[in-house]
Amino acid sequence: MRVPLSWLREYVDLPATETGRDVQAKLIAAGLEVEAVEQLGAGLTGPLVVGRVAAIEELTEFKKPIRHCLVDVGQANTTGEPQEIICGARNFAVGDKVVVALPGAVLPGDFRIAERKTYGRMSRGMICSTDELGMGDDGTKGIIVLPPEHETGIDAIELLGLYDEVLDIAVTPDRGYCLSLRGVARETATAYGLPLRDPALLDVPGPNAYGYPVKVSDPIGCDRFTARTVTGLDPEARSPIWLRRRLQKAGMRPISLAVDITNYVMLELGQPLHAYDRTRVEGPIGVRRAEAGEKLTTLDGVVRTLDAQDLVITDDRGPIGLAGVMGGADTEIADAAPDPETGAIRGTTEVVIEAAHFDPVAIARTARRHKLSSEASKRFERGVDPQAGAAAAQRTVDLLVLLAGGTAEAGVTHIVSPSAPRTVSMAADHPDRVAGVEYGRETVVRRLQEVGCDVYGQDELVVTVPSWRPDLTAPNDLAEEVIRLEGYENLPATLPRPPAGRGLTGRQRLHRRVGRALAGAGYVEAPNYPFIGARVLDQLDLPADDPARRLVTLVNPLSDEEPSLRSTLLPGLLGALRRNTGRGSHDLALFETGLVFHPAAERAAALSLPVDRRPTDAEIAVLDAALPVQPRHAAVVLAGARERSGWWGGGHPANWADAIEAARLVARESGAELAVDQGRYGPWHPGRCAELSVVLDGVKTPVGHAGELHPRVVKALGLPERTCAMELNLDLVERAGEGELTAPRISAFPVATQDVALVVDAGVPAAAVEHALTLGAGELLESIRLFDTFTGEQLGEGKKSLAYALRFRAADRTLTVEEASAARDAAVAHATERTGAVLRGA
Repeated sequence: MRVPLSWLREYVDLPATETGRDVQAKLIAAGLEVEAVEQLGAGLTGPLVVGRVAAIEELTEFKKPIRHCLVDVGQANTTGEPQEIICGARNFAVGDKVVVALPGAVLPGDFRIAERKTYGRMSRGMICSTDELGMGDDGTKGIIVLPPEHETGIDAIELLGLYDEVLDIAVTPDRGYCLSLRGVARETATAYGLPLRDPALLDVPGPNAYGYPVKVSDPIGCDRFTARTVTGLDPEARSPIWLRRRLQKAGMRPISLAVDITNYVMLELGQPLHAYDRTRVEGPIGVRRAEAGEKLTTLDGVVRTLDAQDLVITDDRGPIGLAGVMGGADTEIADAAPDPETGAIRGTTEVVIEAAHFDPVAIARTARRHKLSSEASKRFERGVDPQAGAAAAQRTVDLLVLLAGGTAEAGVTHIVSPSAPRTVSMAADHPDRVAGVEYGRETVVRRLQEVGCDVYGQDELVVTVPSWRPDLTAPNDLAEEVIRLEGYENLPATLPRPPAGRGLTGRQRLHRRVGRALAGAGYVEAPNYPFIGARVLDQLDLPADDPARRLVTLVNPLSDEEPSLRSTLLPGLLGALRRNTGRGSHDLALFETGLVFHPAAERAAALSLPVDRRPTDAEIAVLDAALPVQPRHAAVVLAGARERSGWWGGGHPANWADAIEAARLVARESGAELAVDQGRYGPWHPGRCAELSVVLDGVKTPVGHAGELHPRVVKALGLPERTCAMELNLDLVERAGEGELTAPRISAFPVATQDVALVVDAGVPAAAVEHALTLGAGELLESIRLFDTFTGEQLGEGKKSLAYALRFRAADRTLTVEEASAARDAAVAHATERTGAVLRGA
C-alpha cells in the first residue's frame, strides 16, 4: 500500500516538521512494515509554470516533425513576452495549457534547462511530459495538457503536487484494514496520540423502496449489498488533477472519471466498489453462485469458464461480474466518444454503484482459481469493514455529483444479513501475563479503545471488536494489540529460567551427536524445506502401497506443486545434490536429520493451550493426538569421489559401502547394534541395497535402507551416475541403543590377533558370517574385521573365501595362546553351524 504523506495529513494533523522518515519510524514501532519512503520530486527545481500555447510553426525541413512554439507564461519570465520553445511532440494544439520548464530549471535525472539554439531556432525552455517530471503512468503519452481553467504563469510544481513523500507499506494478511488511507491514518493517529478525522463518518440516507432492485441469493457469500444510482453524468467530464495525482502517487493509473472515483474511494476507505453502466444492465442485479460451465468476459477481455463455487453478480442475462474480483465487459463504463453518424459525444451518463461485502474465503478461492488477482480481491481476502459499504457508496455519489455534474437518485438499496457484534472475553491482566509486564487495567482499556473496541467490565473485560478488525477473535489477539501499541521495544529482555537439572532431552542429545559424527566423517549438512509432491514419490519408484505414499496434505500450501509434508528425507537431499552438481560441485556428501510426517490413525481435534501456566500432561497428550506422527530420520546422499586421488595415492569413488558405513556410524552414536542384510526397496538398486535392522523387544525390526540408487531413479531425478543414499529411522535406532554413551574401557593387557579364512557359498552375505563369528567368539572378542575376499578355480564354482582378523583381549589378564585359539575355534565352529562355512586349507 502506497500512502502519500500529503493525503495522510488530511485525516491526521501531523506536526508540520514531521517527515516521511519520522512517520515511518512511528508506524514501524506500532507493528507496520513500512518498507521504504519514496521522495517524489527529488532533484526537481523550478521555475516550472503553467503556459498557454499561443502559436505553433511546423518546421518541415528536418527528418522528423519539429514544432517551433510560442508559449505565453504570463509574468513568470519577468518580461511577459511569449517563450520560444522547440518541441517534437504533437499531442497539443494552439490554446492548450501545458507545463513549461523555464531556463534555470532542473528536472529529475539532473536534466538542466537552458537557452540554446537548435534546429536553427532559439529554444528558451521546455514543454514537459509526465515522464520528464517523474510523475508516473497516467495512461497517456506525450505532453501534459492541463484543463483550461488553470491560470497562466502559476507554479506547476504546487499544482501537480510534484513534491511529496510516499510511504510504501507491506500490509500483512492480518492487517487488511491498512490497505486504505483510513486504516493507516488510524494507526498514525494512535501512534502520535492525535485525533482522527474518519472519512467514513458521513450522513448516509437509510434504505427505501425506490433503490435499484437487488436480489442476494447467497447471504453467506454476500452479507451486505448497497446500491446507489447517479444520473445525468457529463460523459466528457475528466478527472481533476488532484484526483489523478493522488491515484498516481498511490500506484494506480487514472482511467476515466467514474472509474477513478471508485478507485479513489477504495483507497480512501478500503471498500472496493464497482460502477455499472445502468443502460447496459438488464433487470435486477443479483448475487449467487455460478453454474458450472457458465461463461463470463471480464474487463480484461478474457472469456472465463466459471466454477460452481464462484460468486457472481448477475442480471437477467446471466453473470455480469466476478464478485469481489473483477467486473464484466458487458456493463463496463463507456468512455466519451463521438457518434460516427451524428458526431454527438456519447458515453456513460447513468451509473449504478455497488458497495458490497463478500466472504473472504470465497473471493480468495475464486481469485486463485482464475489466476486473477485484483486490488478488490486483495482487500476482500484480507477482510473489508462490512459497515463501510454505505459510507463508501455515499462518498462515491458525492464525488460523481461534484465532479461529473450528476444527480443522485433518492433511491437507496441496502441489504443486510442479520449478525451480532463480535465480542471477546478477556481477563484484565491477560496482556500483563502474556508480556511479562504490568500494564494495568487502565492502560489495557485505553489501548483497546484506541484500536476501536468497546470495553466493559472490571476484572473480566467484555470487548466488542470493531467491524474493521476481523482478525481480533481471541484474548491473545487483544493482548497483542495492547503490547504493540505500548511498544515492542519496551518489553524487557528476559531469559527463561528452567528448573535446575533440566537440559537437552536424550533425543536432542542424540540428534546433535549424529550431526557432529556425520560432519566429522566429511558430510555437509543440507537442511531442506519439509514439503513434497506425489510426483517425486513416483520418481523414487516407491510401490503403490508403500507407507511413504500416505501423505499429510496442507490446507494452504506454499506451492501447488509441493502441497504435502515429506514422508522421507530423500527428495530434499537428492534435490540439493542435483542443484550442486549442476553448479559445478561433483564430489558431494550431504546429510540431513529431521522430522518426517505420517498421517495419524485417527484425527483428533486440536486444543488451544493456555499461556499463563504450563500445560498439563493431559492437555499435551490431547494436542499430540491431533498432530501427525513425526519420527526423526537421518539420511545421507553421496556422489562423485569419496576420497580424491593425489600425490598421496589413488582415491576411490563413493559407493554403496560408504552409504552403509554412514548408517553404522549413526547407530554407533546411539549405542545400537545395526544388522545389515541384503534388501530390495524402492529407489535402491536391487543388487546393491542393504536393509538396516535393529532388535527391539526381542524382534528384528527394519529401520531403513542404504546402498546405490537404481539407474531408473537416477535418470528420473537427473542425478549423477552411481549416486548412493542411506535413510534410517533415528527414533527406532535410539530405542534399540544403550541410551547414554559410556567411555570405552582401556585394557592394559596386550591383544591377541587370530586370522581365519572361511570358504562359503557365493550367495552367503559376509555380514552373516561376521555375525556368526562374533556370537561364537564370546566375551573375549574385542573386534572383528573383514580384510580380504577371494574367488578362484581352486575354491570351486560358486564358492568364495572371506578372511577375517579377530582381536581378543581380556580386561584382567594376558591371554594365553590356548585361550585365544579356543575362542577362535569356537567362533569358526559357530560360523560353520550357522552358515556352512569351511575353514580354508582344512
